Amino acid sequence: MTSHAENTKRIAKNTLMLYVRMLFSMLVSLYTSRVMLNTLGVEDYGIYNVVGGFVAMFSLISGSLSASSSRFLTFELGKGNMERLKETFSTSLLIHVVLAGIVFILAESVGVWFLNTRMTIPAERLYAANWVFQASVFSFIFNLFSTPYNASIVAHERMNTFAYIGIVDVVLRLLAVLFIANSSWKFDRLIIYSLLLFAIAILLQCIYLLYCKVNFEECQWRFCFCKECWKEMSSFAGWNFIGSSSSIFKDQGVNILLNLIIGPVINAARGIAISVNLAICAFANNFMVALNPQITKSYASNDRGYMFSLVERGARFSFYIVFMLALPIMLETNFVLTLWLGNFPNHTTNFVRLILCLSLCDILSNTLITLQLATGKIRNYQIAVGGLQLMNFPLSYICLKIGLPPESTLMVAILISLSSLALRLAFLHNMVGLPIKQYLCNVCVNVIFIAIIASVCPILVYYNMHEGWLRFITVTFISLINVGAVVYFIGCNKSERKFIQNKTFIAKMKLRR
Repeated sequence: MTSHAENTKRIAKNTLMLYVRMLFSMLVSLYTSRVMLNTLGVEDYGIYNVVGGFVAMFSLISGSLSASSSRFLTFELGKGNMERLKETFSTSLLIHVVLAGIVFILAESVGVWFLNTRMTIPAERLYAANWVFQASVFSFIFNLFSTPYNASIVAHERMNTFAYIGIVDVVLRLLAVLFIANSSWKFDRLIIYSLLLFAIAILLQCIYLLYCKVNFEECQWRFCFCKECWKEMSSFAGWNFIGSSSSIFKDQGVNILLNLIIGPVINAARGIAISVNLAICAFANNFMVALNPQITKSYASNDRGYMFSLVERGARFSFYIVFMLALPIMLETNFVLTLWLGNFPNHTTNFVRLILCLSLCDILSNTLITLQLATGKIRNYQIAVGGLQLMNFPLSYICLKIGLPPESTLMVAILISLSSLALRLAFLHNMVGLPIKQYLCNVCVNVIFIAIIASVCPILVYYNMHEGWLRFITVTFISLINVGAVVYFIGCNKSERKFIQNKTFIAKMKLRR
């Protein structure tokens, strides 16, 4: 049986590998977003975001099954039952093949109709929008095929492989953007860019397939339909469908609402804000990718004490990571956007700040969601929490229809996110005995106190200096130092500080060598 100390070291190592990938991805993403905005223009950039987002709504169907595959593969690996693991993988892959066919039929019927008759797209760009749609659909289908393979890599905690393939993906996307921006050939840049991304999706699918077939015994696909596996996975996926639906409607559904009521320019503003948010939250997301398998495996082995400590620490440290990076961006949003993009659409500044606030709220629920999925008992949970989150769409529609600004859609999302956190705590307390008072004290009160204390100095500097490079550098430096110090001395307990000291000492010794 692997010790808790070894598990902690594995999480730290896996997180480090994912951070290497993430840092590279973030830098490239910020650069390519600027290049694509300047190359395509605000209108085409908005069209690409809303059409790609519309195709992503088909993950309404796939998202629940993807979560189901990941949960059951990790769970069976934690149990150590290889035969059952093989049956689970083969059944999962077969389900995703069938699902790909369903998505194709829906996309080529309902999707094409909605794109051409209901979405707000200039007539002269409708032809290009249809190309983007088709490329996005087929990219989505190929990504569906890779889902069980991705889940196997994560379940086995091969984060170095996950990181290397991610870097390959980022490099290929960068080359595609540079080609579009600098090519002297005459072509529709929006169409060619979408086709290049489709080609990259095919290549990555082949890489995932070959790696898993070589390294994991259960990934040797055979035509196998395990009725028991299917029953468990479909039941899990069926109820998880509510949660997947709520997430899609909150993001892509509201994005389409903004397009229908306001137009593609507001989609460009929201797309820029989402790019900033994804770059910052990638730090916490990669930490969670490394942590999630341990939460599921500790539940499978009935190690409740360790499981609860992972849930609390995961929530706290995810918040610390994102807050440290988000604080200077939220203060200096206008300067950063001007430096990054030059000109940017109206509402972008407010979108960036509000989306970062929303992410900080959502982060407090991430480990709770993992724990809930690990139990496999999600029917009542999804009805309550998923039903609440589905209210994002109608409430956002009401806000826009009565004339409130587009920022109101994110304010609605923040309120629902906090309400969902309270519901998740109540359900997990009843299901696995999660101590609510302990979680509120160790996580929620902790991060609120840290955020308030750490924000004082950066805010004072921000309001007492003139906008420019000097203020930006000063605010960023003070924010990083202040948040880091407050987290270390107040946010961390004694054992966590000792762990950080040991890791720092080991890193120094390696550098000296």
